[in-house]
Amino acid sequence: MSKIKIFSLGGLDESGKNTYCIEVDKDLFVFDCGLKYATGTSFGIDYIIPDFEYLEKNKKRIKGVFLTHGHYENMGGASDLVKIIPDIKLYATKFTKYVLLESGVPEKNIVEIVPHKKLNFGRVSIFPISMSHSCPDAVMYVMNTKDGAICYTGDFIIDPKMAGAYGMDLGKIAYIGKLGVLCLLSESSFSEHIGHTSPTHRLEDFFKDIINKQEGRIMFSVLPTHLYTIQDILSGAENSHRKIVVMGKKLQNVIQFGRKEGYLTCSDDLLGDLSNIKDSNSILLICDDKENPYASISKIINGYDKYINLKAGDAICFAEPRYDSNEKLLVKIENDLAMAGCKIINLPKTSNILHHPSSEDLMLMIRLLNPTYYMPVKGEYRYMVGNANLANSLGIPTENILLKQNGDVVELENGKLLDNFKSIKVGDCLIDGKSSDDVGELVVKDREMLSENGIVLISATISKKDKVILVGPEVTTRGFVYVKDSKEMMSEIKRISEEVITRNITDTFVEYNKIKTEIRTELSKFLYSETECKPMIIAVVQEI
Repeated sequence: MSKIKIFSLGGLDESGKNTYCIEVDKDLFVFDCGLKYATGTSFGIDYIIPDFEYLEKNKKRIKGVFLTHGHYENMGGASDLVKIIPDIKLYATKFTKYVLLESGVPEKNIVEIVPHKKLNFGRVSIFPISMSHSCPDAVMYVMNTKDGAICYTGDFIIDPKMAGAYGMDLGKIAYIGKLGVLCLLSESSFSEHIGHTSPTHRLEDFFKDIINKQEGRIMFSVLPTHLYTIQDILSGAENSHRKIVVMGKKLQNVIQFGRKEGYLTCSDDLLGDLSNIKDSNSILLICDDKENPYASISKIINGYDKYINLKAGDAICFAEPRYDSNEKLLVKIENDLAMAGCKIINLPKTSNILHHPSSEDLMLMIRLLNPTYYMPVKGEYRYMVGNANLANSLGIPTENILLKQNGDVVELENGKLLDNFKSIKVGDCLIDGKSSDDVGELVVKDREMLSENGIVLISATISKKDKVILVGPEVTTRGFVYVKDSKEMMSEIKRISEEVITRNITDTFVEYNKIKTEIRTELSKFLYSETECKPMIIAVVQEI
């Protein structure tokens, strides 16, 4: 019998950052290693990953990181984890491996796996099963232990029409259920959606209708890893006498790789090149990026794109998910496109371009696997609660439904749940630019202060010999007040600063730390009384 621990470093009560850990006795297995994209209020933070401190401390016990599919919410943190634990092994299918390599992960860290081929780790084995999702080669993982199987679905959709690299092996899932499942971890993103997600995600006919009826040039904005949507566009454009021009090296590489591996199919004469960009019957595929949403379209609108100039009559379709955090930006872009005389084509409200299981899909998965314990994962807490309610409606007892937060530890011993209520330390690591170091909450707080109240810089120079002020104090402001309209305030700032500096100078010593502290304290009080603002105040005093 085994002692099992299940917990999450990220992904519970949030969208993204999915990282789930399962310990079987002394062995540690990690499932997915994702990131979360920063919102517009994150003050320069590009993305957020889990704090990997626990994994770093226990790196000798880690058997591997098992990635379900090639979306950054589920594997985007792997490149940062490799920098912390250089010899860690990442288990991934072919397309996920491609995305990892594109993200800068060394090939030596990647172990390519194929669905339905068992991986043995002593007394534990891992069995990947094909799942349907918007990118190819998605899998769920079945961890076989002495006390039963622990299943993690990853992201999925149930659609019998999806085949090949996008297909789901329902037969093997049902077989696993017959053998006995101890615990099922299943995603919650669409738990509040009633019914099945399929066929609302099928958009080939919609794209075909646009392409056949629309006069003039058409642009589709797509996410590069959503290959199923890209295939729908390619299929919709067949026999349309139009040429598709793929813009951007990243998207070109993905489509080239997809065609080579059979993830994408289209006739050779459908694809054009840069000479077709200005043609009235051309279709342009524009590569979007969730890290910097709508950047390519914004570049085109502002006239900074090297190849594309907007013209009246162009039609633009955002063939990608709409996220609440980007809604304001998208509305502005659509307004700018309208002013340029372009036609904006929105996806039907009845369509779901995201490939996640709705309520009926989740319940079908529960029925197929029939777990003893059920743990909703991936999604905001209300979605996790919705997922839990679905399981409860199917007869899983409330005490067997594991609603947890990041860091909460589920302990199972000899197949039975222990009420230990343990937790481990978890947190966020804020990544800015190419640096893999955590920016930290204090830096973000400083940026927030700067964005709201601006900065006031006080500089002065003191004679090392005579202990008198030689230059200054000078006042420089940015983002606080307009200096020309605030001459009296500037004079008072100088007076207060000079008074503080003078009283902290003796014949033999200058109290630099006291000068800086008192300038900040006294100016903060004065500026708040005058403006009700709290700018960042920096004092720079030097001696020559």
